Amino acid sequence: MNPPNQESPTPQSNSLPDIRNETRTTLASQFAAWNEPTYRLDQLLDWLYVRRAGSWDAMTNLSKLLRAQLASTWSLGSLGLVRKQGSRDSTQKFLWRLKDGALIESVLIPANPALYGEAADRHTLCVSTQVGCAYGCRFCASGLDGWKRNLAPWEIIGQIIGVECWHAQQPHTPEEPAHDKATSHRLVNNLVIMGMGEPMANYDNLMVALRSLNAPWGGGIGARKITISTSGLAPKIRQLAEEPEQFRLAISLHGATDAVRNQIMPINRKYPLAELTQACSQYLEKKGKMITLEYILIDGVNEALAEVKPLADLARRLHAKVNLIPYNTVEGLPWKRPDESRCQRFAEALSNSGVTCTLRLEKGHDIDAACGQLRLKTERELTSLGAIPGSGMDQTGLEA
Repeated sequence: MNPPNQESPTPQSNSLPDIRNETRTTLASQFAAWNEPTYRLDQLLDWLYVRRAGSWDAMTNLSKLLRAQLASTWSLGSLGLVRKQGSRDSTQKFLWRLKDGALIESVLIPANPALYGEAADRHTLCVSTQVGCAYGCRFCASGLDGWKRNLAPWEIIGQIIGVECWHAQQPHTPEEPAHDKATSHRLVNNLVIMGMGEPMANYDNLMVALRSLNAPWGGGIGARKITISTSGLAPKIRQLAEEPEQFRLAISLHGATDAVRNQIMPINRKYPLAELTQACSQYLEKKGKMITLEYILIDGVNEALAEVKPLADLARRLHAKVNLIPYNTVEGLPWKRPDESRCQRFAEALSNSGVTCTLRLEKGHDIDAACGQLRLKTERELTSLGAIPGSGMDQTGLEA
């Protein structure tokens, strides 16, 4: 069964559209209509993306008239932090409540030289793009309750803003930069779009958000520091290849044969490996950027040494690096995590085959860090308590 069409615009409520859904061009047109000088728009964007303002009244260098015009035209939303797991010096998972009560997750990953083979001077945020997921990967918690809706651009952007606002409120040592609301230095300087949902199924909203996060007037995060993941939507990979930005591509592969992917990833029946590989080759030809193959090691499914050769062949064909990730177990699903020695043997065999690979160090196995896991757990807790997300229930009882 094919997933529903998820590329239609995100349904809007009767409230005003959020200003972080807008491009600079749209905002500039409105400011021109209001006879506001260009520098006023620069001040607004500074409040939105650098100072992370939570209200119009906070924008004190804008006139009261302009603030009133802004407030009557757009809303200025923020995500509600429901729950956080993890300590400040480890992987941290954030559970956010949206305006309609839906729950989504983000994961902040500290600098790690083994992650994607890059330098260790960054904080990576794993960002969600949908409430739930329709693609039904058998090992993933994100789609256990199905797909609810796409996230709007501001809800994608809001995850970065929310994490940075949370961080600015934490106590800091003298040696550690506070990343407060008045500084242009970002806490989050690396994005992986690998959270809840299939990013390519919310392509248009995602690109609006990423262009704002990438732009010098917005988030200022370099395109090469932004990685978009997909479970295998080949047409969207081809579309990404034609975009002007140098966003990186990661494939949630998890199996290097159709037999394995058909077992755990229904999307492979629509876009089998041959078509997926062809689309990746087109991306590689257009962008000249190395692709990452994400490969979750699942006991008894894809971690046998016999799986190394087809994975190595595919990686060499695509000039790709492989990120090996021991499975994070999910309550209610039958899959298990291989023991560490088997993961190490798989990684060594892949390296010996001439493939650049990393075996991700332990990141979040103890904090329900698998995609959608904390959301599912929390929704079940709320159900058992007779509460529903968005009901106004105090978050204290949910703090981990």
